[in-house]
This record gives sequence, structure tokens and C-alpha cells, in this order.
Amino acid sequence: MRVAVVGAGGIGSYFGGRLAHTGADIHLLARGQRLQAIRDKGLRISGVRGEFAVALPGTDDPADIGPCDIVLFCVKSYDTDGAVDLLPPLLHATTAVVSLQNGVDNEEKIAARIGPEHVLGGAAFIFASVVEPGVVHDAGGPGSLLFGELDGSRSARGEALLAVCEKAGIPAELVTDIRIRLWDKFAFICAQAGLTACTRLPIGEVRAVPVTWAMFRQIVDEVVALGTAEGVDLPRDTGSKIARFAQALPAGGFSSLYDDLVGGRRLELEALHGFVVQRSRAHGLPAPMSEAVYALLKAHESPAER
Repeated sequence: MRVAVVGAGGIGSYFGGRLAHTGADIHLLARGQRLQAIRDKGLRISGVRGEFAVALPGTDDPADIGPCDIVLFCVKSYDTDGAVDLLPPLLHATTAVVSLQNGVDNEEKIAARIGPEHVLGGAAFIFASVVEPGVVHDAGGPGSLLFGELDGSRSARGEALLAVCEKAGIPAELVTDIRIRLWDKFAFICAQAGLTACTRLPIGEVRAVPVTWAMFRQIVDEVVALGTAEGVDLPRDTGSKIARFAQALPAGGFSSLYDDLVGGRRLELEALHGFVVQRSRAHGLPAPMSEAVYALLKAHESPAER
């Protein structure tokens, strides 16, 4: 299986590196200092699951890679529209483009440009970040992937990706309810990312303060209500399940939104809380906690981004 990774950030580099480390045919599409470091020194992964280095091809031109069986699409949500333009040289008739991004509307945007037959939904469950060009730190989380066809089928290409992940020791799940699973993760991210960023505190501190933990739970409930209004058949116990998941996380964990905030980088705010606020208003749903997080973090955006 030939795999391209579009976006060599924490998520793309971690999973691309893990797959390449076990001999998979992986190609990274990157740019700037990250690309140069990968070309000069390879990719190094370190963290809670150990440390390894791997040499793998990197380029900023998708034509250098050519058609692939799988494309892991790992760019930040605000770069989706631009990065989709890189995909055509990577596609053959049955190529699967698997979005591993934050948010619940990236698959729709990608499908509108390259056709829904090429798009799988996906979710990554790991806290991984680039600490310097070519070096990724794995800070924890399950380290797992789930993915599935948008039409709910269980396809041969999905099975093939599952087998490659299992060979690489990556916990993975091929699902037939990917839209439900994406909204489940979305509800968690909006609460966990929003509160670790707004408070500048790790999830353990958020859990320890009753009123802050209550706000976490309310954000989850707001997103679940929105998902239901959007036609997603989320289980009744979704909120409780997310709370149990968050309670089990290491106390020192933050989020990529927090990392971007303290690092002075652009925020994925519109794909997360901005989406919740906009769509909740369209449905006439109250979302006061999501609106509060959105208002607080919006002030950190540059005038151009606003």
C-alpha cells in the first residue's frame, strides 16, 4: 500500500512515522523548515510510547509522489481549502483520502472538490506536537485511529488500511458510523480544547474545580444537541461517555488549541467553537458556554484573521 501524508504536523508526522517505521511505503508532503529537516535528518518521534527515528521521502510537490492508495489528510482545518488543491496528483480511481482533522465539516469540503467517492472520515486520538522541525513529541492519549466510509459501508480499502495500521502497532478501528463518531469526538474536543486554552490549565485542573467541570459538561451537551439538530443520531449516553473518557485522561494533558494559543500560532477556532456558535444560532439552540469560549479566544486572533 502506497500512502501519502498531507500535512507533516504532529498528527501526520506521528502516524506517518509509525507506519514507515514498520516498512510501509510512506511519503510526506511538507514544506519549509519541516521539509528540510525531514530531508536532512529524517523524522524522529519521542514520548510516552518510546523513541525512534525513520528516514522517509519528503517533498512539497505532490507530483513527485504520484497516485497513492491512501492519503492521510492532516492539515489544520483552516488550511483545508488550499490543501485540497494538492490532492489531484495523488489520486487514482480508488484512492481514499482520510481526513484526520478537527471539526465535522472537512469531509464535506474535500468531497465537494474531489468527489465523495474518494473521501473517508477519520479521527486521531493522540496528543502529539512538533517540538522542532523533524521532531515530534508524543504526549499521550490512546494513540489510535478510527476511520470509515461516508456511506457506512465496510470497504476493501478500509480493510487494507486497518491491516497496515495493525501491522504498525497502531490501535485502529474501521467503523460503519463514522459521522456519529466524528461528532462524538467533536463534542469532546470543543470542551477539552476550549477549557484548557481559556484557563491555560491542564485537564486535571479543569476536572478538579466543580464549576469548571460543569462548564466542560455543558459544552459537551451543547455540541450533542447541535449534532442531533444536524441529523446525527448520537446515543443518549454520549455526554456521560465523554465525561468518563475525560476523567481517565492523564491530569497533565492540554490540547493542540492550547499549544497554538501559547505558541502564538493561528487557532482552529472557527472549525470548533465558531462552527458550534454559528450552527446553533441557525437552529435556534442556546449555546452560552460555547459562545463564551468563542468570545474569549476570538480576542487572541490577529485583526486579519478576525
